[in-house]
This record gives sequence, C-alpha cells and structure tokens, in this order.
Amino acid sequence: MLRQVRPFLFVFIYLFTASSFAADIREIRNYQAPDHVRVVLDLSSRIEYRLFMLSSPERLVVDIDRARLRANVPDTFDAGSPIGKLRIGNKGDGTRVVFDLKRKVRPKTFLLPPSGQYGHRLVLDLYDSEQQSVSRQPAVKTRPAHTKGKADWVVAIDAGHGGEDPGAIGKRYRTREKTVVLAIAKELYRQVNATKGMRAIMTRKSDYYVGLRKRSILAKDGAADVFISIHADAVPGKRARGASVYAISERGASDTISKYLANSENAADIAGGIVGAEVKDRTVRHVLYDLSMSKNIGWSLDFGKDVLKEVGKVSTLHRRTVGQAGFAVLKSAGTPSILVETAFISNPAEEKKLRSRSFQRKMAAGLLKGIKRFFARNYFPPRAATHYVRNKSKSSGRKEYVVRRGDSLTSIARKYNIHIESLRFANNLSGSQLPVGRRLLIP
Repeated sequence: MLRQVRPFLFVFIYLFTASSFAADIREIRNYQAPDHVRVVLDLSSRIEYRLFMLSSPERLVVDIDRARLRANVPDTFDAGSPIGKLRIGNKGDGTRVVFDLKRKVRPKTFLLPPSGQYGHRLVLDLYDSEQQSVSRQPAVKTRPAHTKGKADWVVAIDAGHGGEDPGAIGKRYRTREKTVVLAIAKELYRQVNATKGMRAIMTRKSDYYVGLRKRSILAKDGAADVFISIHADAVPGKRARGASVYAISERGASDTISKYLANSENAADIAGGIVGAEVKDRTVRHVLYDLSMSKNIGWSLDFGKDVLKEVGKVSTLHRRTVGQAGFAVLKSAGTPSILVETAFISNPAEEKKLRSRSFQRKMAAGLLKGIKRFFARNYFPPRAATHYVRNKSKSSGRKEYVVRRGDSLTSIARKYNIHIESLRFANNLSGSQLPVGRRLLIP
C-alpha cells in the first residue's frame, strides 16, 4: 500500500512546492548609461515587490513575494556603476535581492508588461544621489576648445535601439541590430571628428537605451546642424536587401515598407522601458513639433538625397528615392533629420556584411560624404554648441553656473530641469566629474 501511495505523495509535494512560487526570475541584466545604471529582472509572471534602502554600508534591498531565482547572478559591473556587488537569497516564500552600493543612489523602479521577445520585467534605474560630492574628484577632461571666431558643423549621430531594446535580430548569426549600428555610429563619429570644420555628438556611446524623444532633444541641445539615425532593420522574409534613407512625413508613409519600418522603430520605447508620463509627453510635444515641421521636411529631403547618392556608391540600394514616414525619432523641428537603414539584417547575406568591420567603415565613409555634400550644396552658418549656447545664455538670462562643493552633474541638471547629456554637450564634457569653481553654460 505504501509503495502505491509514495509516487502520488512525491507528485503532490512537487506540485505544492511549485505552486507556492508565483514567478521565476529567469535572467538578470544590467546596462550602464551616462547618468544611471539599469538592472532588469526577467520574470515568468507579474510580481509584487517592496524596495527599501539601508545605510552604513549603503545597500538597496528588493523583496519579491513568491518568487524563486532561476538565473545566474551578475558578478561584475561597469567601473562607473554604483553597484559593487549583487546578492540574492531566500526570504520566506520569496526572494531578497541586495545591492551592495559604492555610494548613495536615488532608485526608480517599475514593472513592464510583456512586449516583443520579453515577458514581464522588473526594472530598477539607479541614479547618483544629489548629495554625492564631486569636489574631491579629479578635474574633468574636456575636448579641445574650438578656434576663436570659427564654428564647426555639428553632426548628431544616433545609434538606434540599445540596452533592453535589441532592435531586429538576424536569424542566421543572431546578430543584434543595436550592436552593429553602434559600431557604424562610432566609426562615423571618429571620421567626422577627424574632418576639419566638423564635430560629432552621439545620442548613446554604449549599450543602453535612450528614449526616442530624448534623442532629438539631445541633438537640439547639442546645437546639431543635422541629425542622422542609423539602423539595420528587418522585414518578413529574407529577400529584402540594400540601404534606404528616410525623412519625416506630414501625410503618412510614402509606401507600405516605409510604414512597416516606421511602426517597428516607433515601438522601441516600449521594449526599451520608456513608460507612462514620458511617452505621453512625447506625444504632446510631437503635436507641437508638427506645427513647424513643414519647413524642416524640405531640408531633410535634400539632406536625404545627398546621403542616398553617396551611400549608393558603397552599397546596394533598396530604394533609389528618399522614403517618408512618421518616424518619431525624426520629429526634431528645425534640424535636417534622416533615418538610414544601412542594410536588412533579416537577409542572411546582409547580416554577415553588417558584422564586417570593412563594411562598417565603408558605410560610415559614405554617410560622411553625404553629410559633406549637403553642407557644400546648402550653405548656412553652423550652430556649433559653444557658439549657440553662449548666444542663447545671453538672451535667456540663464547665463552660467559656477560649480560649488557638493555639486554633481545630476544635481545641476535637475536644478535647471535639463537632461544631463544636454549639459555635457553644451560644455564639451566627456565624464561626470567636476572641479569646484568650474563655470558651466546652461543650455
């Protein structure tokens, strides 16, 4: 009798144990952005959690109800990350996640519903605390100052996707769009900065996500003369091939594929973890942008034609005219803006090409020639960041801010309600450290 009951007893115990857990923690990822670190927990279902801070030493604790760990725990973090170590253990019928911190942080947490390749996610964004002092840190390194009286053309380079949003993924080599377009963007950045009379800024320099609205804001605050967003998207099937160039449209997409690609790109904020008020705010602002969009569309189409002509010399073209659609990232009124699909990652042959350093260099060179062609054909005075911000500061009354003991880039940016990257661009800052007494221009 006992032998007959035993198997059923084991099954009952297993089912009871499994049902006592509401969710599995399947994977833990982290991304280092310029002003914060993002930690993402992939979950099998929605969870309930509590978060609190501890001091001496600094710790951030997250208790997740009825959850169990099924993932590897990261043991290394970026050198600039406030996280020293991550510890995870059981807490009753749930899981406790402990972040051992190097310094005080200001946490922001939220849950994301399933989207695309991802299921439920718990996202933790850790920002440096306002009270963090930078007065004891070494002086910040800046880029060389511009020659007095001469302004450079400023090119804003946007590497699509990033962080939680991988973009399209190739089927043969599992290549992620976010990785190859960042490589092309960095190469273009290098080539632009090596060109006399030109200077480049990037909306992201490594693997983290930047919201679509913030990308255009960074370009505007960086006083960009042109904005170019680099992608390598995918469509159903494997036949689509070649490069394409797109500009914004007031009246909808110019064709079916343009509409498909625009819808795909515009969904990036959801995958990237941009939620709530920021998405709503972007929608409102884009309605306002549309009022002044007409003047910019003509410039953008001209810019697109020049880039398309030069890209066609280094790559097969998918289409020989500039397409138009409602790409959210291009809604930056006043700056000629284009989106370039460098190749189709859904095509195995093009996926392999995108991984090639040789192709990345050639594509960047083609883009640069197109940019130079546009500047040569349509001359208007450059609005280099230093020149632009000085003039703006004189007329706006914001003037300058002198760094005081206890200040940080984060606290100054929050004080003036601007993005930290805008502050960096306006002052040619390459890091987060500031010396006391430094004068900063407020964009």
